[in-house]
Amino acid sequence: MTPPLRLTLLAALSLAALPLTAMPGHAAGTDPWVRAWGENDQGQLGNGSTLAQQTPAAVTGIARDDVRKVSGGGGGTGKAANGFAVALLKDGTVKSWGNNANGQLGNGTTTSQTFPVTVAGLSGVSAVSAGLNHVLAVKGGRVVAWGSNEKKQLGTGQDTTNPYRTPIPVQSLDQVKDVGAGCEFSVALRQDGTVWTWGKGDNGRLGTGNNTTRETPQQVPDLTDVESIAVGCEYVLALTADGVVKSWGKGDTGQLGNDATADSNKPVDVAYLDAVAKVFATNATSFAVLDDGSLAGWGKNTDRQLGDGTNANRTTPVVLDHITGVQDIAGGADFTLAALDDGSVIGWGANTAGQLGDGSTTGTTGTATVSALPPGSAITHVAATTSGKSGIAY
Repeated sequence: MTPPLRLTLLAALSLAALPLTAMPGHAAGTDPWVRAWGENDQGQLGNGSTLAQQTPAAVTGIARDDVRKVSGGGGGTGKAANGFAVALLKDGTVKSWGNNANGQLGNGTTTSQTFPVTVAGLSGVSAVSAGLNHVLAVKGGRVVAWGSNEKKQLGTGQDTTNPYRTPIPVQSLDQVKDVGAGCEFSVALRQDGTVWTWGKGDNGRLGTGNNTTRETPQQVPDLTDVESIAVGCEYVLALTADGVVKSWGKGDTGQLGNDATADSNKPVDVAYLDAVAKVFATNATSFAVLDDGSLAGWGKNTDRQLGDGTNANRTTPVVLDHITGVQDIAGGADFTLAALDDGSVIGWGANTAGQLGDGSTTGTTGTATVSALPPGSAITHVAATTSGKSGIAY
C-alpha cells in the first residue's frame, strides 16, 4: 500500500534534517549534500517544503561536489518576504529556488519553487550573485541578469521591462571576472581591475560621486587594481592588489569602516587595516581576513552579529581573536556564519528563526559562537539570504 503523500513528505524531511553522523550510507564528514537551515516560508531552503529548519537540511538534489558557488538573495518578513537562492554548478549551469515574485529564479515564470529548478537557457557561467530581488551571472566575460528591474539594476539601458523572467545581457561590459548583486544595484569587477556599477544610486552605493540611479554600467572613478569585491545590501567593499580595502555606499552603522557613520558616494579607505587577504560583506556588517590569518570586523552589531562581545556598532575594524581559521563568511540582517578550515560551520548573533543552525532559537552572548556543522564536515563555503534569516553551507 502506498503511504499518503503527507507521510512520505514528512519522512523525507525527517531524513533531510538528520545530523551528519546519522545519514544512511555516510559516515561523519562524508555527507554529500548542500545544506540549508533557518527561515523557509518561501521555500528558500530548497528541500521541497516551506517548514523552517533549526538544523542543516539537505537541499534537494544539489550535491556539494557539483557546486562551484551558492548565493542567497532576498529575505525580509511578512509581505516583503522574498528569500531565494541560486547555485552555480561546475558544469556552468545555474539552479535556483525559493521566492520568484520578481522572476529572480530565471525559469521564465513568477511561480515560487521549494526545490531547485534550472535557470532557462543558461550555460557556460563562471560567476553568479543573488541580490535583494535580482541575479547577476558572468558568461564568457559578459554579464547577464534577471529578476526585478525596478531600479534599473539589470543594466538593460532604456528598456523598462519589469521583471525579466529569463536572463538578458547587461549593456556595454566585457572581460568581467566577478559580479556582486546588492539591494537594487549591481557591481562588476573587470579583469583589468576596474569596478563598474549600475542600478539604484541612493546612499552613494554606486560609488560614482553622486547618488544618481544609472541604467547602464558606469566605472567607479579613481579606483584601480582591484582584486576582489564584496557587496552588502547597500554598500561595497573592494580589496586592491596591495591589500588595501576601499568602501562606499551606506555608512549609518559603520559598515564603511572609515571611523564615520556618514554615507559616501565615492571610495574611502577602511581605517587601520592593511595586509588583507579576503573581504566579506553581509547585510551591513563587514569582515576581513588578514594575511596572518586573523579576523577583523566592523559595522552593524545590534544583534551581536559582529562577534566582538558587545552589541555596539563599530565604525572601524576590531580584531576578533577568538575566531580563527576562517575560509568564508556570510550573514543576513542579524546573524553571521563562518566556514572554518577544519570543515566546520559556526555562527553568532540572533537566532530567532534558527538561522544559526544549532538546533535552537537562542542567540549568542558575549564572544560565544555555536556550531551548525561539526569539524570534518568538509564544508568550505557558506551563504545567507541578503536580508533574511536563512543559511547555506557547501
